[in-house]
Amino acid sequence: MKMKLLFTLATSWLLMITGGCQNGPSVKKESTAPATDEAKKYNLDKIKLPEGFSISVYAEVPDARSLCWGAKGTLFVGNNREDNVYAVVDENKDGKADKVYVVAKDLTMPNGVAFKDGSLYVSALDKIYRYDNIEDNLSSPPAGVLVTDKYPNKSHHGWKFIAFGPDGKLYVPVGAPCNVCEEKDSIFSTITSINADGTNREIYAKGIRNSVGFTWHPDTKEMWFTDNGRDLMGDDKPFCELNYAPKKGMHFGFPYVHQGDILDPEFGKGKNTKNYTAPALKVGPHVAPLGLRFYTGHMFPTAYKNRIFICEHGSWNRSKKAGYKVGMAILEGNKVVDYKPFVEGFLQQGEKVFGRPVDCIVAADGSLLISDDYANVIYRVSYKQ
Repeated sequence: MKMKLLFTLATSWLLMITGGCQNGPSVKKESTAPATDEAKKYNLDKIKLPEGFSISVYAEVPDARSLCWGAKGTLFVGNNREDNVYAVVDENKDGKADKVYVVAKDLTMPNGVAFKDGSLYVSALDKIYRYDNIEDNLSSPPAGVLVTDKYPNKSHHGWKFIAFGPDGKLYVPVGAPCNVCEEKDSIFSTITSINADGTNREIYAKGIRNSVGFTWHPDTKEMWFTDNGRDLMGDDKPFCELNYAPKKGMHFGFPYVHQGDILDPEFGKGKNTKNYTAPALKVGPHVAPLGLRFYTGHMFPTAYKNRIFICEHGSWNRSKKAGYKVGMAILEGNKVVDYKPFVEGFLQQGEKVFGRPVDCIVAADGSLLISDDYANVIYRVSYKQ
């Protein structure tokens, strides 16, 4: 009886250390979220990440879109559908938000949020507002101060990502008011810059159909931005783009050239692709890359330093869906040498969609937060060796 018991215990111990396989240790797999109630609710158990990484829900926020940090650690969140702007606070710094405040309401497509000198800036279609001393008044926020109302009021591609650049100026994109067209007003299909008080508007870059994300290299301070390619040219063209814009005045091709090497069938006649700046990376056809950030934290392995995380919102116009993930661009200097998935699984077999990443941002602890306007959450991706 004792021998049988000893044999049973030994067998159980062997199965435990070999992962239940008597042919040796189990093969390491990509990380997935544990099967908690939260994971089941948001299908986190289906998300795939590189080994050592895990994903959880940081906060539940309706239509979570663009993200920015306040100086005191408040996460501000814009949206398109709810017409509100939110402030998210993790009071005990445990990696999960404790409170979500509405800090602005009744705005038109308040997608973009940016922070400077204690004030929150919000883009709302043709207007930009400023909310002063906001972090000290989250429960009773101040009224917005109009910074400018001089942007076009076209709603087609009218939602705007905004951010302050290294030069202290506020950068504001103006998307094409169409699928593909050539507008007489030169303000369309650009990224502009203005002073923090709304004055001195300039066009920084041209030929951009619809950018919903840009950022600056942490070392060189040079701009990188995403752009969404035109529709109705087929499933597999053109590709959406990651672009490198180190100086003012560059033209990236729209509406004449797409993905750097395809002439538009109507507006490309007589044009030469070599006269326009080609993308640094062809991200994928109709995958809708939106927010992007360089990794500047210290939680992830050192190899991740200055890699670009790109949120692929996902296609709506392909016969087979594509995107619905967070990709990772690896640079050597100012060249993209590789692009691979970082967070995937929001699109499952049978084209079942569980999430649509919009924007990402590095937290103070080095984790990566990702907004999702389909699941109405902000995820937190962390790493533990």
